[in-house]
Amino acid sequence: MKQNERSLKDIQKEVDDYISQFKEGYFSPLAMTARLTEELGELAREINHYYGEKPKKASEEERTVEQEIGDMMFVLTCLANSLDVDLTEAHDRVMHKFNTRDKNRWTRIDEKGDDNP
Repeated sequence: MKQNERSLKDIQKEVDDYISQFKEGYFSPLAMTARLTEELGELAREINHYYGEKPKKASEEERTVEQEIGDMMFVLTCLANSLDVDLTEAHDRVMHKFNTRDKNRWTRIDEKGDDNP
């Protein structure tokens, strides 16, 4: 299997295999939520540097949006694993919600809106 063709289940197992080699194991859900918040702040900072009005200082470490999203995904996967949440099932549930509750919320591309000719 190619690295970029892994399922969420594969990713959850890879993270669990990594964490399981350490005596400390997963941090508490509260600590991981705080860590997720930290990572979100780092992502927001990178987004602001690349797409916002705050340019990066010359002395700041070069980081990428991709790297910060990866950090968030790792911590979120740790949190899911520690709480025995299957990310595929969680994804399926949220997509069901969007495809039912929110199915008519947005203008579809194949529909003509007021401002489309």
